[in-house]
Amino acid sequence: MPTPPVEEALRHIAGGARACDLEGRTLDFKRPMRSRDDTAKDMAEAAACFANAVGGSVVLGVADRTAGPDAFVGTDIQPHWLARRIYELTAPGLTVEVSDFRYADRTLVEIRVPVGVDVHLVGGRATARRDDGCLQMTSADIARLADERRGVDWSAAETDSPVSTASPVAMAQARALLRQHQDPQRRSYATYDDADLLRALGVATADGRLLNAGRVLFCDPDPAFPAEELLVYQYRRSPGGEPAEIARLSQPLISAYLRIQEHVEARVDKTPLLLPDGQQVYLADLPEAAVREAVANAVIHRDYRSPGPVHVEHAPTQLVVTSPGPLVQGVTVDNILSTPSRPRNFRLTAAVRVLGLAEQAGVGVERMYREMIRLGHQPPQIREDWGSVRVSLLGGAPNKAIARYVASLPEEYADDADAMLVLFALLSKRTVTAEQLTPVLQKPIDEVAGVLRKLDGDDVAMVEPTRETIRRRYPTYRLREQVIRELGAAVGYRRRTQDDIDRKVIEAVQEIGQITGKMVQLLLDVDGSRASRILADLVDRQLLIKTSHQQRGPGVTYGPGPRFPLRKGRRRSVSSKPGADRVPVEDQPEQQELFTDDV
Repeated sequence: MPTPPVEEALRHIAGGARACDLEGRTLDFKRPMRSRDDTAKDMAEAAACFANAVGGSVVLGVADRTAGPDAFVGTDIQPHWLARRIYELTAPGLTVEVSDFRYADRTLVEIRVPVGVDVHLVGGRATARRDDGCLQMTSADIARLADERRGVDWSAAETDSPVSTASPVAMAQARALLRQHQDPQRRSYATYDDADLLRALGVATADGRLLNAGRVLFCDPDPAFPAEELLVYQYRRSPGGEPAEIARLSQPLISAYLRIQEHVEARVDKTPLLLPDGQQVYLADLPEAAVREAVANAVIHRDYRSPGPVHVEHAPTQLVVTSPGPLVQGVTVDNILSTPSRPRNFRLTAAVRVLGLAEQAGVGVERMYREMIRLGHQPPQIREDWGSVRVSLLGGAPNKAIARYVASLPEEYADDADAMLVLFALLSKRTVTAEQLTPVLQKPIDEVAGVLRKLDGDDVAMVEPTRETIRRRYPTYRLREQVIRELGAAVGYRRRTQDDIDRKVIEAVQEIGQITGKMVQLLLDVDGSRASRILADLVDRQLLIKTSHQQRGPGVTYGPGPRFPLRKGRRRSVSSKPGADRVPVEDQPEQQELFTDDV
């Protein structure tokens, strides 16, 4: 049997889709070539391409440019023969799982390719899967991937530079950062001499030589160093305008990094915000923590064997950071939030985090997402090209309603990227499910369901399951009415359920005995026509009846109808008057969700 992703894709093809439109980073479709040997070579190249990326499946016997059932052309190649030929044609030999199955009266073959333990070549050529195609790997790409898969750390390699070549300015900056650290042990490092401090940071050997991490962090430019220009900062008064300032920064990295932060901070506007507890804070258009993580991730995870600097492009409401080299092996745009931290330059990463320039392992990207959303901004946009990674932060004046609401949450939720992503999704969608949020949170559906259940708890009360789905394994969730009121115009719609409407009208009638259209307008904040439709619906369901002689206009009054609920705890009436068969609220049938017009 095919794997679930393959089976789902085949159903779409049978329904009229083209296979080429369903191909992606982990799925490819192929039709047989003219000969068995040509087909085997084509399959070996496709398998090696997947193995050099994140693995995947190749399906043989499907014409990828033909729509519908005619795409299933089938194949007569035997799985065990094909698996052997793929191993023989790849260097080093690649072991894959090959199985055949029947579909649409044709025999198809699925080749399941694991992530390689090395870089696999076919005919001396190496390719790697990117999106829905295979791209040629350069010698630098091959070297980088081979090192990552073998666990080789470029930043841990020893150099010929003694610790005495470290810049005094860079060492002073390191000590200043350590003195501000919350950890007493790290604060004590500031008192060490240069050699001991560099060893404490893990960037120097016992005999006093710098590692690559130490040289790039603390040494002035070296003509022999391949990335002499480490960072380029450009400021534009508008995103598409000419650069108003360009700063080209070289080693030491610690000095260049701090200089970038100064450039950004000098040009970020701040908005005052009064919190519910009376405290006034100033919120930056681009959150400082998000900026710091974007730049830090770029400089510590970049490929230092690839030429070119890290580019930081800054406009008043936007920051774009582009770094050389692809994402670290095993990390993709689709799993960057949930995959365990995999530093490309482990020693450099460790030293930067000891200095406090970046978050602890595995939470830096989450922090970017959290900090952007909690101010009402879009989450970071991360894009991987063949030779670079681009991170975009789109800021602007913070949304005060969102910022106030997040500030009112318990700290564990306000600092939770998952909670912020759920909130962000529900600002524009009335309801969400765990299945819909799975690619957003980048977690399995059961973990996402657990996040939603936690946000439904009494300690946060952010979301609630809809009445119709509450008993399902994966309910549909919506923001609670109180949360919508607090967020106000930040919500891109105005949600009000039938239950909410009934409850508000019923409570009003129970208090004063009757209600009018004008009262409904004020009570529910709706216009006259909407109020009339609400009252007509309540009359149709016998919750209300008209109690005035006037049948039309603002003077019409409404009172309890035959199905009007009694207050809880009151005995059911036995009167024969209208409303005698009123039933308690808990005995009423469930009502469907109803939304007002968007506002």
